[in-house]
Amino acid sequence: MTPRSVDLRKDPVEAVLEHVERRLGVSLSRETLVRKRRSIGARTDRSTWVRIERRGLDRIGVQGGDGTASAEALRGVAKPAWLAGVAWRDNAEPVMWRADETELLPAAPAGSAVVRTEPQLSEEWWAALNVSLDALAAQRTNRIATPDTETLTQELVTGTIHGAFPRVDTRVTEWRPAHADFNWANITAPVFCVFDWEDWGMAPRGLDAASLWGASLAVPALADRVRGERRDDLESRDGMLMTLFVAAKMLGPYADPEDPRLVPARETAERLLAVLGPV
Repeated sequence: MTPRSVDLRKDPVEAVLEHVERRLGVSLSRETLVRKRRSIGARTDRSTWVRIERRGLDRIGVQGGDGTASAEALRGVAKPAWLAGVAWRDNAEPVMWRADETELLPAAPAGSAVVRTEPQLSEEWWAALNVSLDALAAQRTNRIATPDTETLTQELVTGTIHGAFPRVDTRVTEWRPAHADFNWANITAPVFCVFDWEDWGMAPRGLDAASLWGASLAVPALADRVRGERRDDLESRDGMLMTLFVAAKMLGPYADPEDPRLVPARETAERLLAVLGPV
């Protein structure tokens, strides 16, 4: 049985909020409610934040749906501390609900997932980004990253890239821990912090840097800054593959002709294909 498609921005959520309040022993502020397609969040009466996610059992896999809780073991990464969590099986569908309570963020998100204006970021902010990404990459986990809730395998990398660039060798050689949803909506500023860790796990080197680059392409100077800061990752062979992976999602069968990132994504992809060569 496949779970029905749900958009939590539109569907009733009050029963879910009340369930979480009972299970975690908190009161959720409806005035602070943030609703996304498959998650909702709100501030609590004890000055914490609760994020609630709905995910089909077919999208969880053997590692479970405890990404935010398991990320608490990471050291040297700027993120809100995890405090408590609760999960339950939906009574009617093959769906798991999970609520995680964390510290409040130290600042607001730096922007939307894809930015069109350049955020004002200090040199200290960029230094903190590099410290956190380097610390994350140095650690090890049995988790596998699930960007867009899809388990990141060699087959997924190959299928995604070949959907737009069919003649490139996509073999990955180096896997490292990654946040796997690294965009401007999940990073704070002016104080750097990364949140929403539900999809983190092992991924090809450079995934997070390539994701942030892709989210910045509508602002060329910002995309160049990301590439400069994460040059070592993005100029590695796997980093080039991850850049193609991100570009392929923009340029592939579901490309939005109004997306301002299309031209710079294609220009970068053509340069990388010349370096990587055919299969």
